[in-house]
Amino acid sequence: MTGIGDLWASMPVPTIVIGPSDEIVDINSAAEGFFNSSVKAMSGTPLWDQLAVDAPLEESLARARKNGTALFVNDVDVGNGQRAPLQCALQIAPLVGAPDHMVLMISPRELAGRMTQNHSVKSAAKSAIGMAEMLAHEIKNPLAGITGAAQLLSMSLEAQDLELTDLIVGECRRIVKLLEQVEQFGNLSPPDMRPVNIHDVLDRARRSALLGVGAQMNIIEDYDPSLPFAYGDPDQLLQVILNLLKNASEAAGSEGGTIRLHSFFEHSFRLRRADGTGQSLPLQIEIIDDGPGLPEAIAADIFDPFVSGKENGTGLGLALVSKIISDHGGWISVTSVPGKTIFRLSLPRAPQALEPAKTQKD
Repeated sequence: MTGIGDLWASMPVPTIVIGPSDEIVDINSAAEGFFNSSVKAMSGTPLWDQLAVDAPLEESLARARKNGTALFVNDVDVGNGQRAPLQCALQIAPLVGAPDHMVLMISPRELAGRMTQNHSVKSAAKSAIGMAEMLAHEIKNPLAGITGAAQLLSMSLEAQDLELTDLIVGECRRIVKLLEQVEQFGNLSPPDMRPVNIHDVLDRARRSALLGVGAQMNIIEDYDPSLPFAYGDPDQLLQVILNLLKNASEAAGSEGGTIRLHSFFEHSFRLRRADGTGQSLPLQIEIIDDGPGLPEAIAADIFDPFVSGKENGTGLGLALVSKIISDHGGWISVTSVPGKTIFRLSLPRAPQALEPAKTQKD
């Protein structure tokens, strides 16, 4: 017969036993993954130091404890200071046989909604890509003719009139560049999936950014040295990180700022698909900046093609990032307030049979 310990370890949602002074007495395996911490590290620590809830729960918990009743809280943002908050339902109830002890169950609600959003983003990207590929060739040919004619015309103009032909050439080149960026969606090869040391990818992106678009930034490494290998295409993942570093650097402007590259393992993170199947995406990478945040008007659509918060921005960088991560079977999300924007990538782990024997370096 299954014992109490087995049932406790097998519970699929993060569950916490709370002591009389709101201290953590015990957590199950799912909660260890949620907090990215062990039972030993968390036992005895104050609950509200470990758990950030977008609701005033302390008094409600005290009343539920005093009255011996259960408490249910729906649709609140729950985080732990190390990760982007998840929308969750909370259930709190007295622990039978243990006076003044309570049990808290955390049920994340976001993943199903995330899959729907991810599907809509992918569909929108495909529609834009199909139209762009159909039109690109027809548009680029006459643009080349216009550019050539303007350059020939400039050879017979006075110096004061050259500004007009320079404008024509410059705008034609800008449109061609835009079309080439859109075409990149369709030309992107399927990812060459293999075990990837994600810290090597982050280091390459960091060094490249500091020599270019992020020269004014302070880019901090905050890695979990025990992180196993991801499963993906290292070149495409490098492109993703570089795009995100570029966006953060451009948002900070010439004054600069700080970007933190954070990696950690969350074994309970699963993506529920529309067909009812799920996939484990335990490897988490966060790109966190202290810039002004995303404009509120576009924050919900930031991964759609042609949506941009930058003046003269094409709105294709994040759409491409979303496509690459989707092609990897992963997930990308963003939370943003002024002073803190977090882009979070969730990726699959490489099959253990394919992982190199050596663990990742710090």
